[in-house]
Amino acid sequence: MPRTTPADTAIAQLSRTQRRLATTRQLRATGLVRPLAAPAARRRPDTDRRSGRTPTAPRRRSLRGHGDGRPSGTKAVLTGEAALALYGVRDAGTDRADVLVAARRGLRDSAYVHLRRTSRWPPTLLVDGIPCVRPVRAASDFAAHEPSPERIRAILATTVQRCSCHPEDLRAELHASHALRNPAVRTALDELRAGIRSLAEGQARTTLHAAGLPDALWNPALFTSTGTFLARPDAYWPFAGVALEVDSEEYHLGAADYRTTLRRRLLMESHGIDVTSAAPALIRDHPQELVAAIRTKLHLAKSRPDRPNIIIRPYL
Repeated sequence: MPRTTPADTAIAQLSRTQRRLATTRQLRATGLVRPLAAPAARRRPDTDRRSGRTPTAPRRRSLRGHGDGRPSGTKAVLTGEAALALYGVRDAGTDRADVLVAARRGLRDSAYVHLRRTSRWPPTLLVDGIPCVRPVRAASDFAAHEPSPERIRAILATTVQRCSCHPEDLRAELHASHALRNPAVRTALDELRAGIRSLAEGQARTTLHAAGLPDALWNPALFTSTGTFLARPDAYWPFAGVALEVDSEEYHLGAADYRTTLRRRLLMESHGIDVTSAAPALIRDHPQELVAAIRTKLHLAKSRPDRPNIIIRPYL
């Protein structure tokens, strides 16, 4: 059996409390000499990746300096996808760590750590022991270097939804980082400002718009005539009383989630709203079927005697 050394125990503690990141000072304090520090640090992250460990409920607090050698966020701070993963953004990758440093620091990339020099030092938060930029800055830094339009749409939408970020705050960061020069980033931001909150919703909006169908309100809040909250459908055509629900299989794996979805649909239908459901795979692979269904329902709505008596508050 391999012998566990005090250094192994100390490194394991750092890994648990600081999500695979540590300073050179911390590694030296474990008793490792400098040439051994990098291999030991790499072994620990590789073990974490193989085990599939991901943060589920990140702990956040305002960042202050530490006297024990932990990163304070005053000289280096995590950004990009690795930071978004700590915030719980689904599909954010952890194979690399983008770290912001001051523009004049003479440092180089090392292994999976990639340095991003900046003259705009950001406000920071401590998330599970790691100093991170705020979600909108992390998303902006990700978008500024991501080549895939689909990943840009997906990650930005999930960040806004998961982290309760306002699209206008994200727009300000994207402008400051010059990411808006990328047409794919501008398209994703346009969708977010319209109320889109997922990749599937964005694909549905693009498909319906290309087919010449009237624009919908995306993710509006619907209330009864007495002011009681009713539902927030993914898309709603107020002139017709027609709603679209994008039902992702990923969020309907359990009986409770499925019942919640059915109850929301029944509530809307009980107030006269005509609901259409579509899975993301259908929107992606059979867009013509989505177009035909919505076009038919909008046409049939013209013969209805009146529209649903509800209060609509567009997404703000």
